[in-house]
Amino acid sequence: MKPRLPRLCLLALLLLTVLPARSGPLNLYVDQRGLDSWSGTRARPDPARRQGPFATLGAAIAQARQHHLAEPDSLVTIRLASGRHEIPETLVLTPDDSHTVIVGATGRTRTEISGGRRISNWSPVPGQSNLWETTLPAVASGHWYFHQLFIDGQRAQRARTPNTGFLQATGPLSKFSPIELPFPPGALPPSLATDPDARLIILMKWTDLHLPVRSIDAQRHVALLPGGPRADWMDEPDARFWIENHADALDAPGEWHLDRRSGRLRYLAPRGIDPNRARIHAPILDSWIQIRGTPSRPVRELILRNLDFSDADHPMPANGLISPQAAVVIPGTIQARYAVDCRMESCHLRNAGGYGLELGRGCQSWTVDHCQFTQLGAGGIRIGEPGDRQPSAADANHSHLLTDNSLLHLGRIFAPAVGILVFHSATNRILHNHISDLYYTGISVGWNWGYGDSACRANEIAYNRVENVGQGRLSDMGGIYTLGPQPGTHIHHNLFQDIQSYRYGGWGLYTDEGSTGILLENNVAVRCTDAGFHQHYGRDNIVRNNLLAFNQRHQVMRTRDEPHRSFSFTRNVVIHDQGTLLGSNWSGDTNRFIMDSNLYWDTRLGTNVAAYRFAKDTWESWRARGLDRNSVIADPRLRNPARPELGLLPGTPASQIGFQPIDLRRIGPRP
Repeated sequence: MKPRLPRLCLLALLLLTVLPARSGPLNLYVDQRGLDSWSGTRARPDPARRQGPFATLGAAIAQARQHHLAEPDSLVTIRLASGRHEIPETLVLTPDDSHTVIVGATGRTRTEISGGRRISNWSPVPGQSNLWETTLPAVASGHWYFHQLFIDGQRAQRARTPNTGFLQATGPLSKFSPIELPFPPGALPPSLATDPDARLIILMKWTDLHLPVRSIDAQRHVALLPGGPRADWMDEPDARFWIENHADALDAPGEWHLDRRSGRLRYLAPRGIDPNRARIHAPILDSWIQIRGTPSRPVRELILRNLDFSDADHPMPANGLISPQAAVVIPGTIQARYAVDCRMESCHLRNAGGYGLELGRGCQSWTVDHCQFTQLGAGGIRIGEPGDRQPSAADANHSHLLTDNSLLHLGRIFAPAVGILVFHSATNRILHNHISDLYYTGISVGWNWGYGDSACRANEIAYNRVENVGQGRLSDMGGIYTLGPQPGTHIHHNLFQDIQSYRYGGWGLYTDEGSTGILLENNVAVRCTDAGFHQHYGRDNIVRNNLLAFNQRHQVMRTRDEPHRSFSFTRNVVIHDQGTLLGSNWSGDTNRFIMDSNLYWDTRLGTNVAAYRFAKDTWESWRARGLDRNSVIADPRLRNPARPELGLLPGTPASQIGFQPIDLRRIGPRP
């Protein structure tokens, strides 16, 4: 007699005979030498060349989607061979693409996903030294137009006048529409008004304008530009500007010009360069990838790894655009909405016209790790949205980890762009990033002018190196810039250095309008135009144990006096060799700000305490107001005055105020 099987085992055997077998994880392969008619399940063709890798990423995504329809939770890995993969249209990923890994090759030759096409068939222009041209029928027919050209991997300069520096307005721009720009006699040729592709690029405070010329009043020396100005930034008395993409501006080696009407592309090559032997690419796409989930069905667990993205343009309406603060109107070249628990690892986003990565509405718990964002027209990463301050749980944006990324050479087209931009988003961790070489703010958190509540709160910004910001292009910027209430936000162990504004407002730590409930500690702010720390207005911020060194016009600034405590400034070391110690407004009751247990040192005055000035007060009268009673004036003994971030020598007098050493050895990306 055979032993009887338990009832559960019999049920299991029955299910195995009825249900289809699950295939489990699937690997798909993409190689430019493959065929989209193959299965894509082999990295190399079989000997009979009947099966092998796909030729395009689009075919692999379509096959992965079919697999997910049968097995929604199984993992699909798409492996791209090394080399250049040109995509003919933006890749759109949906909830059916959840649980997909798109991974590129590693090693000396990585995988490049390009939104561009190579430009060839160049001919020399007769009688013009080093001037070459080619005709693009798709441009002439109105099916293609581009604003960037990349030559051997570098962005080439669109034809520009002047070739260096700027023209300057002879007075403020008008405060009505159309905008009137007063210009120096002879600066703008009349032909600008009949050239639909020429642009004036105008820098003004924290904005830039990219506008065509509607008409020129030669008698008044005024150009009329489309658009509605804003009164709060139109009072720049001598706005700087230049002409771009005008045929007459093609006069310097390395410049190019594209004529929309004829489709003629011209390139003034440097001496000895044959463009037919160079790698010249123009973008056909404005974005590489759009990730589109829904509130009820977000994209989940999508991973992009070891991919280099290159060659993408930016949107530009026919009437041009005005790029406001943070270039907020410029989207990301990789965009995500309603995408949860996704990752981008060891990717490189370069040579694009917009922001690099945009995590928009409904994006939650992303990780962006060890990525590079370089040579971008706008900024590196933007998180959240500028609109809804109190989104629903499904719409909310929160809990991202941005770590060990490099964001370099940004704002190449839209100067107001920010390295990392956070709108109404909470509980993000921005750690160990390097942000350098851009024209506006390094890291911006919050998007609320005033004390109204928002979803921005409890963000951590730490161990970041932010440097070479501003470069004299724009005004009113910070190494770290905050707006509105954001309780629980913690900014610590960052280096902010060389924040240089144009007319005003280059600050290291900048708590702007309504900033509330923020802790700023253990940061170093060095060589900023206006101050190491500035608070416009806000409430109950804590600024402690920071090193502010060798800032220029002032060291600490406070602008608005309000009937509440604006901040507490304690246990800080402040060193300077130029400018004044305190700038702007230090009036009002002293219970509206706390200043105590700080160390001050002016290398020009040394220990001459009587010569120090605290706004309008002497040291004695300042302390009589109840301020800095436990503070000291002494040489803090920097290890290296040229590199204040290296800290203080042992035995520093800063120990008397309770100052703790700031360890910045771990700032920036880790290996």
